[in-house]
Order: sequence, then structure tokens, then C-alpha cells
Amino acid sequence: MTPDTVAVYQQVRPQADYIRREVMVPMRDGTKLFTVIVMRKGTHGGPILLSRTPYDAGKATWRNPSQKIEEILPIADAEFVNDGYIRVYQDVRGLGKSEGDYVTTRPLRGPLNPTAVDHATDAYDTIDWLVKNVPETNGKVGITGSSYLGFTSLMALIDPHPALKAAVPQSPMVDGWVGDDWFHNGAFRQTNFDYIVGQTAKKGGAIADGTGDDYDAYLKAGSAGDFARAYGIDIFPAIRKLMEHPAYDQFWQEQAVDKLLAKRKLTVPTMVVVGEWDQEDSYGAPAVFKALKDKDPNAPISLVIGPWRHSGVNYDGTSLGALQFEGDTGLQFRRNTMKPFLDRYLKDTPADTAPTPAAITYASGINQWQSFTHWPAGKATPLYLQADNSLSFTAPATAGQERYISDPAKPVPFVTQPVHMKDRSVWTTWLVADQRFVSSRPDVLSYQTGVLDKPVHIAGAPQVDLFAATTGTDSDFVVKLIDVYPDENSAHPALAGYQLPIGIEIYRGRYVHGRATPAALKPGKVENYKFGLPNVNHVFLPGHRIMVQVQSSLFPLYDRNPQTFVPNIFNAKPGDYHAATQTIVHAPGAASAVWLPVVE
Repeated sequence: MTPDTVAVYQQVRPQADYIRREVMVPMRDGTKLFTVIVMRKGTHGGPILLSRTPYDAGKATWRNPSQKIEEILPIADAEFVNDGYIRVYQDVRGLGKSEGDYVTTRPLRGPLNPTAVDHATDAYDTIDWLVKNVPETNGKVGITGSSYLGFTSLMALIDPHPALKAAVPQSPMVDGWVGDDWFHNGAFRQTNFDYIVGQTAKKGGAIADGTGDDYDAYLKAGSAGDFARAYGIDIFPAIRKLMEHPAYDQFWQEQAVDKLLAKRKLTVPTMVVVGEWDQEDSYGAPAVFKALKDKDPNAPISLVIGPWRHSGVNYDGTSLGALQFEGDTGLQFRRNTMKPFLDRYLKDTPADTAPTPAAITYASGINQWQSFTHWPAGKATPLYLQADNSLSFTAPATAGQERYISDPAKPVPFVTQPVHMKDRSVWTTWLVADQRFVSSRPDVLSYQTGVLDKPVHIAGAPQVDLFAATTGTDSDFVVKLIDVYPDENSAHPALAGYQLPIGIEIYRGRYVHGRATPAALKPGKVENYKFGLPNVNHVFLPGHRIMVQVQSSLFPLYDRNPQTFVPNIFNAKPGDYHAATQTIVHAPGAASAVWLPVVE
């Protein structure tokens, strides 16, 4: 009766074409972080490409059970490990197999973090260990990764290790209140509840809120705070922090990575990357680029914008929703832009390549990569809302206005119902969804140009300049910039009449006079709401129209504004929610417009 259990089976066999090591790397406070080192057999003098992740370094380096290196690593790593790079993934402290305590987006040492460690010190200590303990390396390190991994890549640039020679942060989390994961201009993104629970619960890890329509579930719950309390997730520290800091106070200002980096001289060549339709972190990369270039026009930083969803740069970039591009744009970027950039700073004998332009962006509409010496590349040009629901580059000569009733009991959905925010096919493509599904609603105003007789090329972040009044004491305003395709489109039938969003953003009215100082709106008073849409490079083609839509909700992605001022919307009561009449004004001296960055 020989026992049939075996203590250990080594899945990596002698015939494997790679080396995979698992190590615990010590930090300055004694905490050890789980780290996986992968390289092709025979690698010597290879540069290290590091990623620091909260999403399980073990799984990231074991995508498929295989003896081939391209199979065990993410597909975006193939170009690098096939050219002598050493790929390293590490669990951030407190997650995966790493020791220590996890704090969501752990702040830098200082007012919000009295300890001696943060992501900057952990990156420093990790790099120091790697260059001393990986004999196959040439001692040069680059850092990259998307989303949270983009955030940890940026944090590594704060007081960087001398061996850190280049960085490619992708879709980084930079400012969670202004325009990245947690809020957008003060409006709370309710998808965060699922993310935080899944990320921080030791057991459980999912909100059991059913499989029905999220629109109905969140509407029935009441406020975002009521939803959290109903499912007992208000006990989660990360959720409590969000609920306790709805305004742009010191808690958010001290964590804004663009502000932290702007206080220092950038010494590591950096390429920040974002998707034009990034549904999670559209703000961060351009904000970092702007902050550093404003401080020093010669800062070694460049910006890349591709035709991608969030983190789409690391996957097949042939299409997005109904849109088709010229080939795999993700592979094109990794092969033609990212790798030559990293090679220049990490290889001992790099190929002779041209310097990286300030901005490399994909022009949607005409489907081609373009380079610019500066960004934004277009000149701010106002496109005015007009009295007949038209748009014109000529300012209105007479006063006019349109009204709609915004009812919190019937908020405008952000995608077609039923809404399933956990469905990746819905979540990853909602920013390119055809907007005709709401264009006929009475609480959505649509303005559009005539048929274009020549292309309109924009390159930069369109700016909303909205003059509006409400009968309530608080209000949200959502503005969408849309490319309207011709009604007949035999070349691409799926796009016939399509209303393609080029940019969508929300603004919470209580912050119109100060992000840190929310205040009640005065009913009937016209206020000027100014905010940016995401950075884009897009060409509106002849035969198309340009449309602007205005509404006051985007639900259930964003929590409902009760339209009655309360100190903290997370604690709004059912009786606080009231319908309000919204008035959009276009008049001399109060001309509502979207300022387009037009390339001349």
C-alpha cells in the first residue's frame, strides 16, 4: 500500500526554453516581497524589465502551463524576452505571496504615510537587490505596467535607483479624484465597490448583489452609501476612505502623482501611455506629461495615445467594439515604439534610432500613427452650441437656451439596459458604444453640425465651456463629443449612422467654485462649468457630422446626484432626491461651447 501522494511536482521540465525563479526580496523594513524572475535560457548581459503588481505575480508568469517562454508570460512580453530581456514580476506588499500590509494606492512617505516605506522605496530596494543578485543582467533596469502597475511604475521615478534607466507607465492611476479610478470631477464611480471588495477581502471577494440589471439594483439601493451599507462593505477601510473624502481635500491632493513628480526633476527617460477610449484611467498619463513639461520643457518624457481600451496596449489592438484599425495597433506600438525606446536606455549596444518625439498618437478616423513635437498639437477652437440644436464655429449672435428635466428616479444609463458592469464585453467597450440609444430621450440634448465638407482634425483634450442653470441646489453635467457617421455606409454597414463617442466626461456642480470647497448652487443662477474631455487624436471625415450631447446622469457607473445639496452625497436620503429643470445657455458673453484642439 504505497501512498500515492507526491510532495512536489516540478512543472518546469528540463526541456523548457526558459528559467523561472521565485524569490523573496527583502525591503528596508525587513518585509519580503514575492518576486518571479523569468528569462530565456542562455541569457547573458540582459536588461531587466520590472513590473510591480497587486494582481498575482505568480499567475502573471504562468499564463499557460507550458515549456515555452512566450506561453507562460503575457503576450506583450514576447518581443522583449525574445531579445534577451529578463522579465520580473513582483507582488506589492500585502498581496499575493508578499509579506506586509496592503494599503490601496499606498501614499508616499509624508503627511498621509508616517511609515518609512512606500512604493517608491519598495521599487528602489527591489531594483537594488535585482542588480546585485541576478547574474544574467547587465545591471540596467526598466519598469513598466498598466493601471495599478502604471501607478507603481510612476512611483519608482520618485527618488529613483541609479540602475533605473527607463520607464513606460501605461494607463497609470494618477489622481483618483479628478479623473482616474475613484471619482471623475467629484462624481463617484460605483464600479469601485466590486474592485475594492475583490482586491482586499481575504475571503469572499465578491458582492452578492445578484445577476440582474445593475441599473435597477443601484437605483433600488438609493445612494452609493446606502448600497455600501446594504451589503456590509462600508466596513472596508478603502471604501470608508472614499466615503469620508468626497471633496478634493488634502487626502486626494497629497496623493496626486502628477503633483508629486512635478516637485522633482525627472531624471529617468519616461514614456507615458494611454488609450483614447480608456474606461478607467484616461486622465493620468496626459496629466503627468503636462505637469512635467510645464515645469521643464526639456523633461525626458513623451506621451503615447493609442486606439485602445484600458490596458488594451498589451493585447490585440486590431479592433475595439465596432471599430476596426489597420492591423494590430498594440503590437505595432510595442514593436516599433516601446521596444526601441527601452533598447536605447537598457541595451549595452542599442541600435541607432531616432530620438523619441514628444507625442506619438494614433489618429482615429483615418487610422494612422502620427508624431508631434509638442502636445496638445491643435489650436483651441470653440465649437458653439446654437439655438436650433446646431453646432457652429461662429459664436451665437443672439441669446438662446434649451431646457430638460433631470429626474434622479429615471437617470440616463451609460450603456443600453440591462446593464451588467461585470461583463467585460460591456465594460471594455462602453466608451465606443453607439450613442443613439439615448439620443431620443427627453433628458438628453443633442447639438450637431451640418454635414462636413472637409476633415476636422483634433489633437489634444477638448475643453467643455458650459453655461448652465438648474432649479435645484446641486447638479451633475455630462458632456459627450460624438462623431456621427453617414446614414449610408456600405463599406462598413455596422457603422451606418453610428454615433461614436470621442470623449465623455462628467462634472459635479457643487465644485464649480472650488474642488475642495463644495457649495450649494443657487437655483436659476447661470454658472460656467469648465472641464476637460480625454486627450484624443481624431479626424472627423467629410460626410460626417460633429455632435455634442448634454445630460445630467451617467448611471449606474456614476452615483446619482440628488440635485438637492447635502454635505456628503454618500449619505443622501431618499427625500433628498428631486427632479430639476436644467437650462443650457448660449448667448453673447455666455456662449456654451466645446473648445476643440484643431490641427491647422
